[in-house]
Amino acid sequence: MAASSNSSLSGSSVSSDPEDYQPPIWKSYLYQLQQEAPRPKRITCPQEMESRPKYYGREFHGMISREYADELLVAAEGSYLIRESQRQPGTHTLALRFGHQTLNYRLFYDGKHFVGEKRFESVHDLVTDALITLYIETKAAEYIAKMTTNPIYEHLGYTSLLKDKMVHRLSRGRTEPRRVTFQGDDRISSPLVRRSALKDTPEKQCSYEKIHNFKVHTFRGPHWCEYCANFMWGLIAQGVRCSDCGLNVHKQCSKLVPSDCQPDLRRIKKVFSCDLTTLVKAHNTTRPMVVDMCIREIELRGMKSEGLYRVSGFSEHIEDVRLAFDRDGEKADISASAYADINIIAGALKLYLRDLPIPVITFDLYSKFIQAAKIPNAESRLEAIHESVLQLPPAHYETLRYLMAHLKRVTQFEKDNLMNSENLGIVYGPTLMQPPEQNALTTLNDMRQQKLVIQLMIEHEDVLF
Repeated sequence: MAASSNSSLSGSSVSSDPEDYQPPIWKSYLYQLQQEAPRPKRITCPQEMESRPKYYGREFHGMISREYADELLVAAEGSYLIRESQRQPGTHTLALRFGHQTLNYRLFYDGKHFVGEKRFESVHDLVTDALITLYIETKAAEYIAKMTTNPIYEHLGYTSLLKDKMVHRLSRGRTEPRRVTFQGDDRISSPLVRRSALKDTPEKQCSYEKIHNFKVHTFRGPHWCEYCANFMWGLIAQGVRCSDCGLNVHKQCSKLVPSDCQPDLRRIKKVFSCDLTTLVKAHNTTRPMVVDMCIREIELRGMKSEGLYRVSGFSEHIEDVRLAFDRDGEKADISASAYADINIIAGALKLYLRDLPIPVITFDLYSKFIQAAKIPNAESRLEAIHESVLQLPPAHYETLRYLMAHLKRVTQFEKDNLMNSENLGIVYGPTLMQPPEQNALTTLNDMRQQKLVIQLMIEHEDVLF
């Protein structure tokens, strides 16, 4: 991407159609400063040092004083050498000339060279990056402090257009959560549930928001921040990239980017063990295709299967289903001709839900559901579970709603499959709910409440969702 000498955004325009979006004029000031930064100049030792570590070159001068190092470096900006510390023998110091003074840094090596977070293949690269950073942060400290105040990300609104398009598409297929008031005596019965009244309160908005999954990234060649339009300076680790959608921004800008990640299918490497919201946004669906396809297959040919969800299928066949979804996505063949035993499909569905990095009932809401299950009054307990359900992220809510409706239908075949809501609660409790601290004792102590939460959601799914 070429830099423009014009740092203004006035020449940019945005179309009402995201497909026609034209990028802004990228700001070149920081790029120009990087080009002006001092170049590294290695000061070599005139004699061979026997004490020189094998991972240093002739820039190693042995145990010399700070004052002598300063004399060696005074000639030019960017000059550097390595010396062994006199105060702490066996440790090494990088002495670097910048701003007409000698800067000293404790130097480390663990297979790569570093003085801070960044790790480099060579001392030369480390010094190059240091000089760029020092120069830019000295010359443009005020500019850097203000560069996030007028971001192109919000100024042009092109991400909002994409987001609105996504929300509209998702909202067409999603049932809005209903807020319910439970009325009647302490005993919850089917007639009472049918008499439950809906409140006239604003519903939770459908916005499949997803935070960006930023990771430190080294960009090859010049790159500009897609939040503030400024150059991302340095030799390595110049910024961060979202591993789900590919957005490139400064580390400091990443803290200001809205939770509007639009995952790119090309970046999603697998289906199983992928964050639920990431998967549904990448595929433009309201629920994961694994849930839809497995439930569809089970309801087609497995509702009368004795011990459905309790009886395990062969683990190697379940693993085959997992690999098929990871490899083929929605084209995976899970029909009877491929897997005659419906318990394999049921096992694959449970495995998918169990392996989610964030469970369907999220870590931050786990304790709310557990505490709700401990409430002795039946109405208050159901009300508390309902309030907790409404706090779930949209993709988690929709997945749970669809699954509970399916499990309710499973109980209608109890005479054949011998699976009532309590049995299904035992099976699905630890699958859908996991304590955030992953403590075995906590899980054991909470098993009764986990079972009860799922049991009540199955029995009252028509009111809770």
